[in-house]
Amino acid sequence: MPVTPPTAPLPPLPSLTAQAERLIELGVHEIAGVSADALRTFAAEAAEGDDGGGRYGDGALLAVHPDRAPASALAPLLRRADKPGFVVVDMPDVDDFAPSGIDLPDAPFYLVTGVDRGDRMSNWSPDEALPALTGEKRTPLVLTEGIHWVLQQPAALERNLCFMTIGSRLRKANGAMDARTPAIWISNGTGRDGRERRDAPKVGWCWWGNRHTWLGFASATGREG
Repeated sequence: MPVTPPTAPLPPLPSLTAQAERLIELGVHEIAGVSADALRTFAAEAAEGDDGGGRYGDGALLAVHPDRAPASALAPLLRRADKPGFVVVDMPDVDDFAPSGIDLPDAPFYLVTGVDRGDRMSNWSPDEALPALTGEKRTPLVLTEGIHWVLQQPAALERNLCFMTIGSRLRKANGAMDARTPAIWISNGTGRDGRERRDAPKVGWCWWGNRHTWLGFASATGREG
């Protein structure tokens, strides 16, 4: 299996209260149909439950449940080089990619702990990465969690260091899994993306059995409601 050299760690995530304000600034609470105060209260109470920064290590990611804020609504809020994010044109069913083998907390908001981009798995296929993550007792991110991460920490998306979110899969009508897997990377402005989208954050897909040198596998240690 290909081996990728280690990369420099990302800085800690912003505080939970700062993350809440960021989502409110972007209007995510309105997308989710909840009040700004409800989001602030959740973040404040979760922050109080931390033990001075130790419980969540480098910080937890504040996420809104995909039933409340789907990927199609979150992707345009991404920004890079002053360009908005977008979903590729051949993924009109992006919101049908649902958590697979993952139980999300039954709440409008929740925390994702121990988020990692999975750079060491760059040039692995999803088929290779999933059992490795499971063996490490890690859980792959779902697509909306990946978008939330980049909203809060834009540095998580770098050229040649982007990631798949293989916690989201699409089950076809016949019961089989769609071979596409969601990923977030940076557009080169080629093909149907359009030159005007060069350097923009891009929500797209890759084949389940394919390897890509610029894509790791984003994962977490767990989720808390």
